[in-house]
Amino acid sequence: MAKQELTCDDILKELRAKQYRPVYYLMGEESYYIDLIADYITDNVLSETEKEFNLTVVYGADVDVATIINAAKRYPMMSEHQVVVVKEAQAVRNMEELSYYLQKPLLSTILVICHKHGTLDRRKKLAAEVEKTGVLFESKKIKDAQLPGFIASYMKRKGVDMEPKATSMLADFVGSDLSRLTGELEKLIITLPTGQKRVTPEQIEKNIGISKDYNNFELRSALVEKDILKANKIIKYFEENPKTNPIQMTLSLLFSFYSNLMLTYYAPDKSEQGIANMLGLRTPWQARDYMAAMRKYSGVKTMQIVGEIRYADAKSKGVQNSSMTDGDILRELVFKILH
Repeated sequence: MAKQELTCDDILKELRAKQYRPVYYLMGEESYYIDLIADYITDNVLSETEKEFNLTVVYGADVDVATIINAAKRYPMMSEHQVVVVKEAQAVRNMEELSYYLQKPLLSTILVICHKHGTLDRRKKLAAEVEKTGVLFESKKIKDAQLPGFIASYMKRKGVDMEPKATSMLADFVGSDLSRLTGELEKLIITLPTGQKRVTPEQIEKNIGISKDYNNFELRSALVEKDILKANKIIKYFEENPKTNPIQMTLSLLFSFYSNLMLTYYAPDKSEQGIANMLGLRTPWQARDYMAAMRKYSGVKTMQIVGEIRYADAKSKGVQNSSMTDGDILRELVFKILH
């Protein structure tokens, strides 16, 4: 049976319980979770006094494998552990040679390797040695559909509630860069009025700079409701404010929505929970838009819309388009979606 991989939460839970491993190889496309684990180890394993002699942080471009192994083989001074953190480890050449150290690692050392924007070849010896003695963690990008769930759970941990519309506005505006997204969430928490524990669309408008009435979330709602006037007002606003509403972002979000809508027609269970499970949504309320859209659009029409969005995307990049502005492209697309 395949070994179940540890999640970021599993690793943090172990660390909070002071269960440490000799090596943490943190890799993958999503920097946020790599930084979260590495920062927790850096900040919490050693006391401030212990850090002076027992915390080593190096960068991949400045070191080789031999330097990393030598650092890992040192014994801690007046402390139970020493922590060695290798940042930007993807720049280290011949990292495979680390497997020799891992055959008999020093148990007083906690070696943290941060390998961003890529992964180890799991078929090679190093991956096997890491898994034997420590943690091999792959930090994967989360899907756009999972962003509202990520935001809701992040804010819940901070004791803050967030209105669903505010959540969707922020997810649509920032996208799946989790480091930037959590930065914006922290900004919202700081700017909440004293005693208030709920983020509203008005606060998003005021502090993040997204219009609460003219945004991609509202455009999607107008299309779901087949509200022609509202959809065209939003496009006019986008045309007048292209910096905050680039066409590529709008097309990407519409493509994601209508592609997911195609999948919902195949869901064996068409309840809120059934659709949420089918699309991998963390919260069932996110399925409501899809349920509403299924009542307005047939499967065939949805397939045509996905094709029209692809065509609009090509036009926005200059393919078979010599004179249409971004506003013209969006207007034409919305007309084709609604009629």
